Amino acid sequence: MKMKVFCTRVIPEIGLQLLKGAGIEVLQWKEDRELTPQELIENCKPCNAMISAGYNKIDASFLNACSHLKVISLHSVGFDNVDIAEATRLKIPIGNTPGVVSKATADTAFLLMLAVSRKAFFQHLRIINGDWKFFEPTANLGIELRGKTLGIYGLGKIGFEMAKLCVAAYDMKAIYHNRNHNTEAEKELKAQWVSFEELIKRSDVLSVHSNLSDETKGKFNQSVFEKMKPSAIFINTSRGSIHNEIDLINALQNRTIWGAGIDVTNPEPMKADNVLLKMPNVAVTPHIGTATVETRNAMALIAAENIIAGLNNLRIPFPVNPEVYE
Repeated sequence: MKMKVFCTRVIPEIGLQLLKGAGIEVLQWKEDRELTPQELIENCKPCNAMISAGYNKIDASFLNACSHLKVISLHSVGFDNVDIAEATRLKIPIGNTPGVVSKATADTAFLLMLAVSRKAFFQHLRIINGDWKFFEPTANLGIELRGKTLGIYGLGKIGFEMAKLCVAAYDMKAIYHNRNHNTEAEKELKAQWVSFEELIKRSDVLSVHSNLSDETKGKFNQSVFEKMKPSAIFINTSRGSIHNEIDLINALQNRTIWGAGIDVTNPEPMKADNVLLKMPNVAVTPHIGTATVETRNAMALIAAENIIAGLNNLRIPFPVNPEVYE
């Protein structure tokens, strides 16, 4: 009897072909709406594994209802939607797709930084709204980035790529705050480790690349924005819950900070009437950090490799909870 895997989204064909070539039957959710928790359970019951390609809540309730699953593979790097402790208790390996998303996500952060600095999204809307008329030399001016200080909160693989772009393109000075020192960034990019307080005070551009956790949830709030430079740009391509959106809106409206570029919101999708979408010094993208053909293909391959290994009772290549094998 063929092993079966349920995919919560339609994933790139390259991943599907790898699964099918390994003799695995693939079932995919093709409706343009989220699965309800019960639908997720019902679709997984006849299957041996699952690929989660959306923000499905893989909580204790789901895991216990589907404890028969031999492996769950995430079509993402982030795993804050998974109850890792419960999955580990049930001996279900959880896989993710690290590494391959770094450059594409950093490109998105760089894009947002540049778009905010020149009010590019707002300027585009001016054309659409018929407001490109009389030339005013002092109107709608942006700010330059050359030689400015880039602050990275969470300098891992994505943060490293963002810093590398900024240092190379604009000769920016890189400072960062991590739990531990990133010796590679310090050596190659001359990045300087600083305290969190120093990071928020010194950064001209502050780019968030940390995981979402109890420690980072709501980390960037009113008290943090008030300590940033009034000329600072805030960038978040990590998770929307890391910044407090109401506090961010207030900081922008009160000119506590100069601008913001976000690829992640809370909630997602963002509502079309959100005030952030009409602010001149804000750029918002709909969580497109990994949205390139090359990156999504690479993610699909890794997700498939995790499934194939798990269904063959082998250690999966990219486990989030390697302790299941202890």
